[in-house]
Amino acid sequence: MSITSIDGKRFAEMIVMGASQLSANAALVDALNVFPVPDGDTGTNMNLSMTSGAKEVQNNVQAHIGKVGSALSKGLLMGARGNSGVILSQLFRGFAKKIEHKEIIDAKEFADAFVAGVDTAYKAVMKPVEGTILTVAREASKAAVQSAEQTDDIVTVMEAIVKEANATLQRTPELLPVLKEVGVVDSGGQGLVFVYEGFLAQLKGEKTGEISMAEQPSMDQLVSAEHHMSVQGHINTEDIVFGYCTEFMVRFEEDKLKKHPFDEKEFRNHLSEYGDSLLVISDDEIVKVHIHSEQPGECLNYGQRFGSLIKIKVDNMREQHSSIVGKSESPVNVKAEAPKKKEEFGIVTVAMGSGVADLFRSIGAKVVIEGGQTMNPSTEDIVKAIQEVNAKNVIILPNNKNIIMAAQQSVELVDDRVIVIPSKTVPQGMSALLAFNPALSLEENEKAMNTALTHVKTGQVTFSVRDTKIEGLDIESGDFMGIQEGKIKNKNKDQVKAAEELLAHMIDEDSEILTIIYGEDVSKEEVETLTSYCEEKFEDVEVEVHNGRQPLYSFIFAVE
Repeated sequence: MSITSIDGKRFAEMIVMGASQLSANAALVDALNVFPVPDGDTGTNMNLSMTSGAKEVQNNVQAHIGKVGSALSKGLLMGARGNSGVILSQLFRGFAKKIEHKEIIDAKEFADAFVAGVDTAYKAVMKPVEGTILTVAREASKAAVQSAEQTDDIVTVMEAIVKEANATLQRTPELLPVLKEVGVVDSGGQGLVFVYEGFLAQLKGEKTGEISMAEQPSMDQLVSAEHHMSVQGHINTEDIVFGYCTEFMVRFEEDKLKKHPFDEKEFRNHLSEYGDSLLVISDDEIVKVHIHSEQPGECLNYGQRFGSLIKIKVDNMREQHSSIVGKSESPVNVKAEAPKKKEEFGIVTVAMGSGVADLFRSIGAKVVIEGGQTMNPSTEDIVKAIQEVNAKNVIILPNNKNIIMAAQQSVELVDDRVIVIPSKTVPQGMSALLAFNPALSLEENEKAMNTALTHVKTGQVTFSVRDTKIEGLDIESGDFMGIQEGKIKNKNKDQVKAAEELLAHMIDEDSEILTIIYGEDVSKEEVETLTSYCEEKFEDVEVEVHNGRQPLYSFIFAVE
């Protein structure tokens, strides 16, 4: 069957099918991680990102394809996790921008939108690397344009996209040597192929093992109930200042907009007077709001100035908290306090492991986002952390190369002055944070903290999740690997021996301080053995030891 145009409703179905196809194969994408470390999460990140976009689309299904594209772009933007998720969000951000004013699109416009998406994604990446998802997307978009010059059938164009995406994916090992060495294709490119295959399946009326978006786990569900209980137990119900979690959408109405023209920045600033944890997203038809407030009615009344209220949700967080900690009833007549005055500086950092998080707090971090290996925080998570820190100047330390892009993307979504220090590891983040000086300006701190990143060497010990050969090493599943600055240096069946061998690579005559952060699976005896080794082997180096309680990584080393 030939399809010469698609509208918003069909495009929404394509998005859902693409998300379902990716979800069904997320574990396979994770398994393509080049390093055999246990935190290969490209599939997880792309799945959660695409699911966020699909959910937003399902909440905004309409005939106008431009509006559906905008919904997809917003959902992806806020849900983007990891570099792969951010790039995916940028691909469809450019796609959506190209079609934003279209009610329907034909084959040529469909192809041109893919090209626009590629252009946007390439601009978002500071140093694009060939042999990745970007290459797959670019070559597929070229095939789309060539096909659209010969046919007006969108199915045929989509077939060309999928065919070339797959062909380029198979060529990625030739473009990126590390892929060839390990014997895998690019994981992000594979994830994108699954999305495109879902699009094609919908256009052809085929099934791909669909999974309902409602079945996807939320971030709250991904956190254990035990952890949730322990966090709630650290605060008292009566300490909750803004007691109502308020979410609503306003569908704009022309007659109201004539009296009250809508300006997103002014709208956000006004609502900020009613509470905190504010998030405002808008397009030409709708504004979506999330806020914790003591006056949800006032928030709703203000929203009604601009149109009609839809999708209203108000939760009493005091009752929820009381239920969680086992209290029979929530306090009454809790007096709301005025919003706290903004501090001059606030630092947001990302950490995996309660001990690592405590370390960051002890040296000045105001908000620590749980995440890193295995679960990268989304753009929305980082935006909320920026709001929570409540400062005029905010500094973000991602501490993971796969979180930097999401952090940089979050900067565009807030009005505060925010900078990202591109720390790729926990030691880099700690070194940068120690270089922070509240007496300096934001610009001066940015320079000093970026310089500090170069003054520390990072080492990590973790285990292999599969057999592989990489960087000249034959690695078996279960081997412990010593990794320095992202490169595998050694392997051993014993994690302490692996740590000792790695430190022999890292420490030289210029080294002065060694910080050892040990993980949750390391015994007291193993820590003592490694510490004794370091004190004997590197007698001129000062050794500090901390219990990071981090999962997956037996040891994290900082050498200065």
